Amino acid sequence: MFLLLSINQYMETYNITINKNIKIKMRDGINLLTDIYFPSDKNHKPIYDLPILLERTPYDKKALNLTQRYSYFCENGYIVVSQDCRGCYASEGELYFLTQEAEDGADTLDWIGMQDWFKGPIGTFGTSYQAWTQSAAATQNPKFLDSMIVNMGGSNAYTSTVRQSGAMELRFIAWAFWHSALNTNKNLKNLDTDFALNNYSFENLLKNWPIKKGLTPLSLVPSYEKWAFDILTNTKYDDYWKQPGFAIDEYWDQHPDIPMMYVGGWYDSYTRATLENYVGLSNLKKSDIKVIIGPWTHGTSQPELSYSGDLEFGEEASIGSFSDFHLAWYDNWFKNKTQNDYLFENPIKLFVMGSGDGHKTKDGRIFHGGYWREESSWPIQDTNFKKYYLESGNFLSESKSKSKNYSITYTYDPANPVPTIGANISSLSGLRPVDTKLKSPHDIPAAARRYNIVEPGGFNQIQEKRFFGTKEPYNNLSERLDVLTFQTDTLLKDTEVTGPIEAKLFVSSDCLDTDFTIKLIDVYPASKDFPEGFSFNLTDGMIRMRYRNSFTKEEFMEKDKIYEISIILYPTSNIFKKDHKIRVDISSSNYPRFDYNPNTGEPIGLNTTQTVAKNTIYFSHDYPSNIILPIIER
Repeated sequence: MFLLLSINQYMETYNITINKNIKIKMRDGINLLTDIYFPSDKNHKPIYDLPILLERTPYDKKALNLTQRYSYFCENGYIVVSQDCRGCYASEGELYFLTQEAEDGADTLDWIGMQDWFKGPIGTFGTSYQAWTQSAAATQNPKFLDSMIVNMGGSNAYTSTVRQSGAMELRFIAWAFWHSALNTNKNLKNLDTDFALNNYSFENLLKNWPIKKGLTPLSLVPSYEKWAFDILTNTKYDDYWKQPGFAIDEYWDQHPDIPMMYVGGWYDSYTRATLENYVGLSNLKKSDIKVIIGPWTHGTSQPELSYSGDLEFGEEASIGSFSDFHLAWYDNWFKNKTQNDYLFENPIKLFVMGSGDGHKTKDGRIFHGGYWREESSWPIQDTNFKKYYLESGNFLSESKSKSKNYSITYTYDPANPVPTIGANISSLSGLRPVDTKLKSPHDIPAAARRYNIVEPGGFNQIQEKRFFGTKEPYNNLSERLDVLTFQTDTLLKDTEVTGPIEAKLFVSSDCLDTDFTIKLIDVYPASKDFPEGFSFNLTDGMIRMRYRNSFTKEEFMEKDKIYEISIILYPTSNIFKKDHKIRVDISSSNYPRFDYNPNTGEPIGLNTTQTVAKNTIYFSHDYPSNIILPIIER
């Protein structure tokens, strides 16, 4: 079927002809339905001698936010190919999270390359899952792939973004629920199942974790329940996680040597992965590979914003038009046109957060400010990786402790986990219920129903009703007995932290297994606008102790034995201004960003009991627990 459009209000060069629901057969015989947007002349005759842009999506190729972008690219002289992923919306087959995307993506690129109208070149684009679909296809070294813009996508699903350091990022269990509810694939569910999924409260499940197989509406869509339990319970790094759809980094060698742009945000759920992909591929390829990291949270529209959570960075934090950013990249490589407003010379462009004065904006955010800077390497050349040591009196010191024996023991109760207040997170969402008297739950747009259970970005680390899991009297997280806080003296000068961050801790527990979490925080002093100060999260990390030495083998703890552990935090870029303090919070949970550890040593995700742990952090001359910060001195 052909749909003809003429969009004249923008005085575009091209009209648009859309060839809808083309069946593209995969190697196993499954058809993936695809729309093709052809630039057309004034008589709507398609013009074929133009470059091609491909996006493969699980979010409905006919969704308005997608079709507007496709039309814009097409108006500007690109053939756009948009495809529903396997088992999603119009396409055949069943969705299995991520692993299907390598072969399906490669088959789709091959199909495009074999069409009579194909002239090439082909570029790919997309955010989040659509970023995964690009990278997964690239693992197959496809012949007809010439460039990519990968916005906020994964590098290795096990080491971060799906699982992390042995724990489960619960956002993808949430994804299974809300995506199965919103997916209108005709073979997935009947009307009763559709209403059941759309009216299920994932928040209630989080309050009664762990999930029990067969006892939630997810069991009504067995294909979804299967992969959700697979990613939850396959807890070792093995062949399951090394599949090309999951482990992009295992296949960097197979990526074609083509120009690639990686886009990320300091509060994105893929910050670490974005920089891992950039560094790994830059070391292997000769083509132009670049990365841009803004102060953004996760999404396609987020790079156009100037805030993340309760932090405002100023108008220059916005990338401008993200669609025009794409056109600038592809016009440069495919049409030999240079658009200096968006392109940058050096391989790395970073937004350094933190040059603001801390006043309260009209929207109630704190003005944290910042500025853009280009770099040539990651980590940044001449970075001073400086150790800040935990010290008695809740002090974070630049000097190693002289104390011979100092530690703090706290009680970690999995029935009362530390609530997540701001984070590098996305997709941990719920759906507002719909009236069962409607003909279909999809009569109400998904955008009007989906909401964040955990808000991404930076927030003052004080409990409020708006944050999941917080409790009255809504005091500071640092006042909890299971949160250990260490902070520097008031800084005498601006201190820039830009780069990868790692903590080395000495710990023990009276349980077989437990978790340790860490969070880096910028502490503003008291001010007229914020009389109690403002202490916000910059980045965090954790480790599940059974995987402290290896992700391929469990090693349980011996009671009260002291272990040295390493925790990788997501990278960041921030100026801790004069009169601020650098703070570190340590605990054993960050829920529901991560699943909480029941402390029993049972199989993860399948525990039937939980117990309270007494966990200890050591900081002394013999056990110098510290966080290593990348200090930039210029």
